[in-house]
Amino acid sequence: MFLPFFDTLRRARIPVSLREYLAFLDGVSAGLVTYDIDGFYFLARATMVKDERHLDRFDQAFAHAFGGLEQITPEQVLEAVDIPEEWLRKLAEKHLTEDERAEIAALGGFDKLMETLRERLKEQQGRHQGGNKWIGTAGTSPFGAYGYNPEGVRIGQDGSRHQRAVKVWDKRDFKNLDGDVELGTRNIKVALKRLRQWARDGATEELDIDGTIRATAEHGYLDVKTRPERRNAVKVLLFFDVGGSMDPHVKVLEELFSAARAEFKHLEHYYFHNCLYEAVWRDNKRRWSEQIPTWDVLNTYGPDYKCIFVGDASMSPYEIAFPGGANEHWNAEAGQVWLERARAQWPNHLWINPTPQKHWAHTQSISMISEVFQGRMVPMTLTGIDRGMRELSR
Repeated sequence: MFLPFFDTLRRARIPVSLREYLAFLDGVSAGLVTYDIDGFYFLARATMVKDERHLDRFDQAFAHAFGGLEQITPEQVLEAVDIPEEWLRKLAEKHLTEDERAEIAALGGFDKLMETLRERLKEQQGRHQGGNKWIGTAGTSPFGAYGYNPEGVRIGQDGSRHQRAVKVWDKRDFKNLDGDVELGTRNIKVALKRLRQWARDGATEELDIDGTIRATAEHGYLDVKTRPERRNAVKVLLFFDVGGSMDPHVKVLEELFSAARAEFKHLEHYYFHNCLYEAVWRDNKRRWSEQIPTWDVLNTYGPDYKCIFVGDASMSPYEIAFPGGANEHWNAEAGQVWLERARAQWPNHLWINPTPQKHWAHTQSISMISEVFQGRMVPMTLTGIDRGMRELSR
């Protein structure tokens, strides 16, 4: 019965295996979800999606397999709604009050309502608006959208208007979690988890199961062993571009900073404007009075740090290529010189750009900085940051 759904998932490039499909069937056979559309969706998603980056594809495949009434013909609708009568009756009874069920009886009962719907689907040849019979819009038919009927089946309408429908057949919409959507703090954390280097430090606060088993077997009595908890030992140095063209990206920068602080124990950060020059700062309110020489930063953090620049790389090309090109002060050395020094000091480096990648080719400075970083520039999307973390892990 669900083989077409399994095939749809595979065609959507979701790596679902036969074992996962069989686990899904076992859940359905065991009655984990009965007459519950949302429960059926979550059961399918829990058993057949292993990576949340595929959730958006799964939602689209699910909608294609079990919904999408707006995009198919009446004949296809008739085939798509070939669901056991008992399922439909139970689903309706679950959501209807006693008074509402009494009102449905005025039309001849739920069975009569569903039978009439099937007959209309067979007879109707196309779209219909107005009137009191066909499945359409802005009429008084028991079937359709944006009209009125004391009791009917709502099809193809975005939300309720009169709260009178006894059944709703609309397509399901789910929030995107695809690899190319803009990020939130939670999704950034998921992407940053790629950058990990485990080490054990601190107090002996974690149970060492293998050590306990080994010691117990050797001594002949229960010998509990503990060990330091395993932590992420990666050291990260963040440089944030602020001001000017970066103002529209403040929210996503805050999300990235919040996620990075939660993920990395060893994290240092500095601010710059447009391009790296002879000074950076930690507090934007004191950017002129409490600047930190870039040389001090280069000499403070060793090459074991992972260096990440975050900025739109959108500026005058002179700011990168020439002394004196900076727009707020006279820089004795070109920005490119300082970027090269940073790359030499921290071999594991990356530039994350919040500008959509499709626009990069239209800005000369983006191409210039990407060339300085030898192509190690990624967009600020789930896929981009994931790829960047893989690069830094090498």
